[in-house]
Amino acid sequence: MSTREKGYAICVENRGAEDLEVRKVYRVLHDNDAAAIGYMRVIDESGEDYLYPAHYFVALELPQKAKRAWTASREPARRRSSSNKPIESTRLRSDRR
Repeated sequence: MSTREKGYAICVENRGAEDLEVRKVYRVLHDNDAAAIGYMRVIDESGEDYLYPAHYFVALELPQKAKRAWTASREPARRRSSSNKPIESTRLRSDRR
């Protein structure tokens, strides 16, 4: 495998690794040299790829739909106009005097 191929892994430990969040899915660049010494090349919260101990992760096989969603551009969603009327506030009024 070359370092160009991408996979996914979930972080299960982050001891001493501030740029990793436990229970978060990360993109992985396959790196045979790193794997040979017990590491994985992961794109972390900084957006850069770094080597982390392989036991910090569990590899995942995502469905094709999830892979497409993961790699889609991250543009903000556009708001759709709605024909629904806004909900009116119903406050309980009490006359305390």
